[in-house]
Amino acid sequence: MNGPEIHVEFAPELRVFLPNGRRQEGAARITTDGVSTLGHVVESLGVPLTEVGAVVVDGREMPVSHVPAAGGSVSVRPVARPQRVPGAPLRFLLDVHLGTLARRMRLLGVDTAYESTDIGDPALAALSAAEKRVMLSRDRGLLRRRELWAGAYVYSTRPEDQLHDILDRFRPELRPWTRCTACNGLLKEATKEEVADRLQGGTQRSYDVFAQCTQCKRAYWKGAHHEQLVAIVERALADYAS
Repeated sequence: MNGPEIHVEFAPELRVFLPNGRRQEGAARITTDGVSTLGHVVESLGVPLTEVGAVVVDGREMPVSHVPAAGGSVSVRPVARPQRVPGAPLRFLLDVHLGTLARRMRLLGVDTAYESTDIGDPALAALSAAEKRVMLSRDRGLLRRRELWAGAYVYSTRPEDQLHDILDRFRPELRPWTRCTACNGLLKEATKEEVADRLQGGTQRSYDVFAQCTQCKRAYWKGAHHEQLVAIVERALADYAS
């Protein structure tokens, strides 16, 4: 490739995606073919466009469709936070590897679809587009699919850090205890009689306050793990208040 050479510098937040030899400096001199867009150049270096905010060329912000000229100096910046996703209510879709994160987001009342089986990248991308959901994944290949409605990379492998990062990035409205952690359906108050067929004898004797999913009919009550769930909710609400 003997086209124009440009200088590309990445913000520290984006350097995790770069090849090992370029992570420390976060900059590279790239020889282009003269027709490739900024978006193509950025992705060729391993950075998903879902993670890119402003792209500044010689001091001027340019779209990722811009074709850089020889000698250009390009600065690639991360997505601004909180990130706004216009055009639809803020809803999410998580891939098969993010089950714990999905349950915690549902616990907080965030509309979160989750595929518990691997349906493949094309199907996930199509579902994201059809339902206008933000695709969350650690799969960079999936996040590069053009048919996605919107997407975001999940940086950590720890559910606690994943939840904090996604809430900080998108700032969705939190409505704890309103969604089913199993299917994402909305919960409603229920009497013991309404959920009796879903309770074991000990639960029937020990609890009187219940909720039930309006979709899958799963019953909920303040059982043995309730304090752990309360702690997750309280941490999230405290982060929002700070």
